[in-house]
Amino acid sequence: MYLFFVTIFSIYGGMHLYAFLRARAALDFGTGTGAALAFFMLIMTFAPFIVRASERQGLEILARVMSYTGYIWMGMLFIFVVSAFTFDIFRLLVLVAESVLNKDLTHMKPSTSFLFFVPLIMSVLISTYGYFEAVNIKLEKVTIKTSKIPEDIGRLRIAQISDVHIGLIVRENRLKRVLERVKAAEPDILVSTGDLVDGQLDNLLDISEMFMEIDPKYGKYAITGNHEFYAGLDHALGFIEQAGFTVLRNKGVTVQDLINIVGVDDPTGKRFGLSRGMTEKELLSRQPSEKFTLLLKHRPFVDKDSIGLFDLQLSGHTHKGQIFPFSLITKMYYPKQAGLLRLQENASLYVSRGSGTWGPPIRFLAPPEVTLIELVYDKNAR
Repeated sequence: MYLFFVTIFSIYGGMHLYAFLRARAALDFGTGTGAALAFFMLIMTFAPFIVRASERQGLEILARVMSYTGYIWMGMLFIFVVSAFTFDIFRLLVLVAESVLNKDLTHMKPSTSFLFFVPLIMSVLISTYGYFEAVNIKLEKVTIKTSKIPEDIGRLRIAQISDVHIGLIVRENRLKRVLERVKAAEPDILVSTGDLVDGQLDNLLDISEMFMEIDPKYGKYAITGNHEFYAGLDHALGFIEQAGFTVLRNKGVTVQDLINIVGVDDPTGKRFGLSRGMTEKELLSRQPSEKFTLLLKHRPFVDKDSIGLFDLQLSGHTHKGQIFPFSLITKMYYPKQAGLLRLQENASLYVSRGSGTWGPPIRFLAPPEVTLIELVYDKNAR
């Protein structure tokens, strides 16, 4: 974990240095301005630590101000660096072309002002757009045909929320938008596939009570994500249970003889020594096989030993990268970073883009979602 944080903050610090050098080359500012900008960037580099420390000390106003400032800056810096680096690559290609063709292509080389101001404008515009995209919750609908639900029921509606990250930034207003989409879906079951909460959890009782407005016929079920363990497991579980969810921690239930729902802890629990119990395969093997089995698993990895033991796995975690082009990285790492994937043995995996935001309250080309999964009876389906 120590090596992880050192690596992350080394990269983040390097991004700040790159942006500083770009600014100095374009603006040619003096020592005083440079020192002030460097100090601001130093504070922004360690803003996530300052936020967590402020939360622990109960300094909520400071934590919220630093959270908004630091994380919006983080999103803008990421977009700036990606944009500027893209133009750097173009400039390098021009230099290579000059050498190969033995021609003067100076007119094609971006100026130092261009290399700073164009990425800066792009970062401001994209971040502004992304701020509003982050609160524009989409209702995604998925239909699964199955013979494993009772014919007289005909249709079972399951709403999925994931990665809401309730904390300093995602509060009443943003959560209200998520819950409005859930209400519109009129689900029979509501599931949360992890990271419902984020950060310290003081003064969130009123927020947990907002979930009491959602009362599906067959209940609400939740699992842990990695951020439940980061936030403090006892506090996180207390919040989730106050919100009316049944927490499935390496546990399976059969809901009113209709459907099996199995929930597994995020692997972070094992690393923290806070997760134990049966393996995923053992849990799934104990469920009545004639019933539709829904597996709730935060990270969208499919255990090959579990294939054939579940019908649908619901996951989240990826946010679909949250801010493009970070999605190109998550796409390489996960077999499916968003949407529906058909597996072997008539099983399926659905990965939510997430309902909230982590870090920057910004999304770009990865809109948040509430998912409505409709299980429809079909005697010819498995």
